[in-house]
Amino acid sequence: MMGVTSTQRDLCERVRTFVVERILPLEETLDPDESEVDADTLAGLVEETKAMGLYNYDVPAEHGGPGLDTVTMTLLAMEMSQHRAGLYTPCFGAFGPSGFAQLYDATPEQRERFLYPALRGEKRVFFALTEPAGGSDPARSITTTATRDGNDWILTGSKVFIGEAHRADFGLVFARTGGPGRSGITCFVVETNTPGYEVVRAIHTLRSGTTPSEIRFNEMRIPNENLIGVEGGGFALAAAALVKIRIPYSAACVGLAMKSQALVLEHVKHRVVFGKTLAEHEGIQWMLCDNDLDIHSAALMVLHAASRADQGLSFRRQTALAKISATEASARVVDRSMQLFGAWGMSKDLPFERWYRELRIRRIGEGTSETQRMIISRDLLGAESYSTLWEDV
Repeated sequence: MMGVTSTQRDLCERVRTFVVERILPLEETLDPDESEVDADTLAGLVEETKAMGLYNYDVPAEHGGPGLDTVTMTLLAMEMSQHRAGLYTPCFGAFGPSGFAQLYDATPEQRERFLYPALRGEKRVFFALTEPAGGSDPARSITTTATRDGNDWILTGSKVFIGEAHRADFGLVFARTGGPGRSGITCFVVETNTPGYEVVRAIHTLRSGTTPSEIRFNEMRIPNENLIGVEGGGFALAAAALVKIRIPYSAACVGLAMKSQALVLEHVKHRVVFGKTLAEHEGIQWMLCDNDLDIHSAALMVLHAASRADQGLSFRRQTALAKISATEASARVVDRSMQLFGAWGMSKDLPFERWYRELRIRRIGEGTSETQRMIISRDLLGAESYSTLWEDV
């Protein structure tokens, strides 16, 4: 992978400045578990990111975004997450909404109705794949059905752990339209003002701020023009997006680890224990070193996956490696950082306890660590030979 370019460095510095000057002071006025800002504040932040040319930074150029390459987006994701609420709401959404990559493959009419209003922030969207039977194996666990009835589909079933479902305008819902397995799954746009849509309950988790929901489809009638892609092609749409989204998902974890280390390094130079600063104790120095090892190894794995994506090479295994590394290593960094801050590390005066809780979710979300290990092992066992690392870069 090539080094960071001057353009990438400039963009990262601009985002870092935005976080330091606009987001961190804002969080000082908010509840430690807050994940949103008021509409006027968000509008002001959005105007600033638009002036930077980075609003909808992860959107392809053909859909109105800046068309950044994956490595650049990954570097920016690492910067955007470096604040208290940054893991799940980086910069409180100032850089644009996300979560509807499947709509890039929609028809022109569907994009006008759904994609572009969402990109402009006019409509909220949810993504509904996971069901009560499980989320790691959607090819077999999806039991929500869509049955053809003339020019409509009748949608019946339920989904769980769905973010934004309680207030979204529409969602991307994956339902079984055929037999068992991947080829029986189809993607639909479901508008929440349609009769039969029901938010059953909020599901409270370790995550701060907004909570995911359980939703139910009670024989909803969905017009055929709301089918995305082709019938039976829903799993391919979901899988392609999930593989790529694991790169920024992992990058955000690395960003938290970087911020944790920065806070710790400042702390240990001034905190005096047993007659000398923490930084002078050899045991503390080793903990700092372990943090640095975790941060660098995770960051390089994430950037490696991003680089392969930009080169048009297969990156499924590399993305799985990156997700395991980033989610698990970042959790270790935050855990050590809490230890180094002592009792203050457990308090809401500092962001560590929130990051500690929310990072635990990352080993489950977007494909569990165990699922990633299955992906890696299958690719390894299916290969004709094992490439040396320099051939894999």
